[in-house]
Amino acid sequence: MPWNEPGGNKDKDPWSSKPSRESSSSDSIENTIQKMNDKLSQLFGGGSSNNNDGDGSNGGPGINLNVVIGLAAAALVLWLFTGFYTVDSAQRGVELRFGQYNKTTMPGLNWKLPYPIDTVEKVDVDRNRTAKDSGGVTHMLTKDENIISIDVSVQYNVKNPENYLFNVWLADYEQNQVSGTIYNVMRSAVREVVGRTTMDSIIGADREKIAPEILEIMQRVLDDYKSGLDVIKVNVTKAEAPTQVKDAFDDAIQAREDQNRFKNQAETYAKRVIPVARGNAARIIEDATAYRSRLISKAQGEASRFEQLSTAYLKAPDVTRERLYLETMEQVLEKSSKVMIDSSSGNNMLYLPLDKMQSGGAGSGSSDSDAARAAVSSVLESGLRNSAVTTSTVNGVRSSVREGR
Repeated sequence: MPWNEPGGNKDKDPWSSKPSRESSSSDSIENTIQKMNDKLSQLFGGGSSNNNDGDGSNGGPGINLNVVIGLAAAALVLWLFTGFYTVDSAQRGVELRFGQYNKTTMPGLNWKLPYPIDTVEKVDVDRNRTAKDSGGVTHMLTKDENIISIDVSVQYNVKNPENYLFNVWLADYEQNQVSGTIYNVMRSAVREVVGRTTMDSIIGADREKIAPEILEIMQRVLDDYKSGLDVIKVNVTKAEAPTQVKDAFDDAIQAREDQNRFKNQAETYAKRVIPVARGNAARIIEDATAYRSRLISKAQGEASRFEQLSTAYLKAPDVTRERLYLETMEQVLEKSSKVMIDSSSGNNMLYLPLDKMQSGGAGSGSSDSDAARAAVSSVLESGLRNSAVTTSTVNGVRSSVREGR
C-alpha cells in the first residue's frame, strides 16, 4: 500500500529516514478529534466517521462541529432570554446576584442575568397591611396598678424593599403574626404607653391620645431596626375595665359624665343669665340718667318761668293776678266733666254738660270742638260779667281759653 494513501504506513516516508515526532503528535490530535466526532455523531443519530470519505461530505467532522456550535448558540440565546421579567405598578423588584443584594428595579419590563446567577424578589409596597392581636383583647397593667383590657390594631406598608427583605428576620408574617417583628414591636409599644398612663385617663377623656403615642414609639423602633416598614395608623378598638369589675367602672364613668353634664348646664345658664342681668343694669342706669336729666330740665324750666312771671307781676300786678287765676281755673275745669255756675241775678243755676260736649266733639270732628269752646267761653263771660269783670278781661280770658284748647 503506498505510504501517502489513507491507512498507509506513514513511517515509510521516502524523504525521511526517521519517524517524525511532529507527524505522530498531529496524528494523535486527529485521532482524538475523530473519536469526539464519532461520539457526537452517534449521539445525534449519525454514523461512524471511519466509514466516510476524508472530504467530510457525508457527516464529516466539520459538519458535526457546526451543528454543535449552532445548538449551543441557540441554547445560550434562550437562556439569556429567560432574564426578562416584569414588575407591577404596586411592586418593586429586588435583584439578587448569587444571593446578595444587587439593585432595586422600578415597575415595568426589566432584564437580569438568568438563573442561577441573578434572582428577583418582588415586594408589594402599596398594599396596606394589618397587624393585630390574633387572640383578641389583651390585659395590661396601668400606672395606678389597675388591670385594663385593651385591643389595638396597626395598619402599615413597606417603604424600603431592601431593608424589608434583608435587615430584619420576619419583619412581618401575615400567616402567623405572632412571629412577626412588627407585632412584637406593637405589643411592646402598647405596654409602654399603658404602663405610664392611669386607668381613668385611658378609659376617659385621654383615650384618643394613646394611639398617636403608640404610633410614634413603633415607628421609632422600626426605624432603628431598619425594617423598611412604615406605620400608617394605630386604632385602639377597645379599652375598658375587665369583665369582673366592669360594672363598678361603668358607674364611675357615668358619675363623671353626669358631673361634666351638670357643669356644662351651669355654665350655659350662667352665660345666658349674666348678659341679661348686665342688659337690665344698663337699662336701669340709662333710665335713671334720663330721669335725672328730665327733672333737672323741668326744674330749670320752672325756675325760668317763675322768674319771667315775677318780672311780669312787677310790671302789671292786676293783670298778672287775673291771668294766674284764670289759668288755675282752667286747669281745675279740665279735670271735671261737669261745671255749675251760680248766678246772682236770678234763682236759676246754670249747668254745663262738658262730658256730653267732649264726647260729641270726639265723634263729630273739629266743628263740635269749636262749639264746645264757644260754650265754655260764653259761660266764662257770664260768670265774669256777674262778677263785674271788664270787657278787656273777658277778651283776655277768651284768648287764654283758645290758646289752652
